[in-house]
Amino acid sequence: MNMNILLAQLSSDSAALLLGAAVLLLAGALLLVLMIYGSLWFQAYMSNARVSLFSLIGMTLRQVDARTIVRSKIMAMQAGIGNDAVTGITTRRLEAHYLAGGNVPGVIKAIIAAHRADIDLDFDRAAAIDLAGRDVLEAVQTSVYPKVIDCPDQKSRSTLSAIAKNGVELKIRARVTVRTNLKQLIGGATEETVIARVGEGIITSIGSSENHLVVMENPNLISKAVLDRGLDAQTAFEIVSIDIADIDVGENIGARLQADQAEADTRVARARAEERRAIAIAREQEMRAKVAENRARVVLAESEVPLAMATAFREGHFEAQPGRAAPNARDKA
Repeated sequence: MNMNILLAQLSSDSAALLLGAAVLLLAGALLLVLMIYGSLWFQAYMSNARVSLFSLIGMTLRQVDARTIVRSKIMAMQAGIGNDAVTGITTRRLEAHYLAGGNVPGVIKAIIAAHRADIDLDFDRAAAIDLAGRDVLEAVQTSVYPKVIDCPDQKSRSTLSAIAKNGVELKIRARVTVRTNLKQLIGGATEETVIARVGEGIITSIGSSENHLVVMENPNLISKAVLDRGLDAQTAFEIVSIDIADIDVGENIGARLQADQAEADTRVARARAEERRAIAIAREQEMRAKVAENRARVVLAESEVPLAMATAFREGHFEAQPGRAAPNARDKA
């Protein structure tokens, strides 16, 4: 009986020890979790970011930087967009964007800036722009504060060269003010396309002008003509204005081309005259050869006359006429 009581007491002591060990282990684990995530969880809790300790532990297991996610969620909540159903900023979606290689803080800052500027930008579009390789925060800032780009790009050359109808060259440098078009930022053309289109429009406008003086008197006509062509179609930007920063008169290309054409025409005329001269000289030599040939034929014909007369005398076909002596009467006398 005493043995059974002793065994029961030992089993109860073992269970108590195991329970105490489990409690200590659980307390240690809880203390460790609090040491690692306590300050971060408390910061999220005080900011009403709604991030639990289990979510923080899961972020670590999923190799997600919990501090980045929590701070981004806090920024959204403090800006008043974290609870917005339209923007759709949730902890799970922030984690997904982080795992996809996106810049979570940059996306949140861009959405906050767009919200302050009353620009329609939700989390899906901002995340897509970020994953496409564009700086979404810079795009929003450019939408609020337009950007000025030079045309042409100063890295390639300093001015555009265009020629009016009268042949005078004009060297122009323009400045294009653009605003980011968030709706076409994904898949839209970049700054290089805008610069190329504006340059093409300026050259076309000057080329259709009758006189370079008209362009120099009213440079705004060029800007207006270029803007009316809708050069920002299918680009990531919206052209606000095109300003002619500098315009200089270059060479008189038309006069130079006319002089070159006149020189070419003169050379062609000289070549044709030389050709006619050579033909005339050849014709003259040919005529001289024919004259010599005809003279030879005359001499040949004259040489045949005595032979014909001798033959006629021998054959008795040649008789003397009355009143004239025979050709051989002198020999007979």
